[in-house]
Amino acid sequence: MKKGEKRKLDLLKTAYEMFITRGYENTSVDEIIEKAGIAKGTYYYYFSSKEQMLEEVIDMMLDSQLEKAKALLELDIPIPQKIVGIVASIRPGQDEMPIEDALHSPENLLMHEKINKKIIEEVSPLLVKVAEDGISEGVFDCDNILERVKIILILSNELFNEAAYTKRDVEVFIDVLEKTLGAKKGTMAFVKDLIG
Repeated sequence: MKKGEKRKLDLLKTAYEMFITRGYENTSVDEIIEKAGIAKGTYYYYFSSKEQMLEEVIDMMLDSQLEKAKALLELDIPIPQKIVGIVASIRPGQDEMPIEDALHSPENLLMHEKINKKIIEEVSPLLVKVAEDGISEGVFDCDNILERVKIILILSNELFNEAAYTKRDVEVFIDVLEKTLGAKKGTMAFVKDLIG
């Protein structure tokens, strides 16, 4: 890694830690600069604004989540657990909720949409691979796999984003998941225990 790339990554990690501990709204550019021990000009060499930095911090988070999702492809676990594991791996951790909360503020709506689009673009091929394996093994029976996994991603993201779902929501989600993938009833019932 080049020196400039390392410095930018170090700045992103500093911002990430501050956004998590203090919250995005409560962290100023000047505080990030001070904690990183750099000149203001250096900061603005890498980032045009705090919003751009937030976007790149979120990209860094997504890249980490995608690595976890890709690692699941190699695990020797049942296909249904693999599908759910991949979807769950792209959720922010509890400690990352202050960053997630910033993403849901009205002024970050466009960024939120961009991130959702990136998730669908990056995670769909992983889910397609697992769904195809599930079809080969007789666990799933469906066509139009890409479109189906996109729907699963959109539904799970919207339903579980705010953590304001009910037990009934989870039951219906499991039913929709099984029907979308052409799985036998009860195949995805374990999701209730994971969420509950």
